[in-house]
Amino acid sequence: MIADPVRRGRALAELYFAVEPRLYADLDEAGVLPPREDDAAALRVRAEWACFALYACVRGLIAAGGFNRETAGAVDALHAAVTDAWRQGELGPERDARIERVAERYAEYGTIGQAGGASAAATVARRLGEAAARHLSAGAPPKEGLAEMAGALHESLAEGAAEAVRRAI
Repeated sequence: MIADPVRRGRALAELYFAVEPRLYADLDEAGVLPPREDDAAALRVRAEWACFALYACVRGLIAAGGFNRETAGAVDALHAAVTDAWRQGELGPERDARIERVAERYAEYGTIGQAGGASAAATVARRLGEAAARHLSAGAPPKEGLAEMAGALHESLAEGAAEAVRRAI
């Protein structure tokens, strides 16, 4: 395991930036994303996925290290690295909206993850995928297969993030 929490979070941010766009491309190529009629719609869908993928990395950190002070430090370092990159690439209003979206989605996804306790653990990927599909679709009915694919990619990213941290990659 990467012992230093700051280094752990930064390493996971590097993984996030390497993998997140590829997973988005997989969703796009599968044809399950909603239509993006204009640039604003395309940016919104892209930002929703980026948030969902970031939450998967947080789940991976917690899975690898438990929920403790060191993990909290790693999560903070992950978020700092990601938001710093967003600040460099986005104008104020877009950046602020993205950071606000992260907070809103984390609250929702966290509630989903904790609902039902251990007996619901087997369905958490499906339930998270359904929530993400609703957000990706912005109120329209999600395309068939979006929830399942988003949930599966999210779960794979969370497991990959945990393994990367455990193996000190």
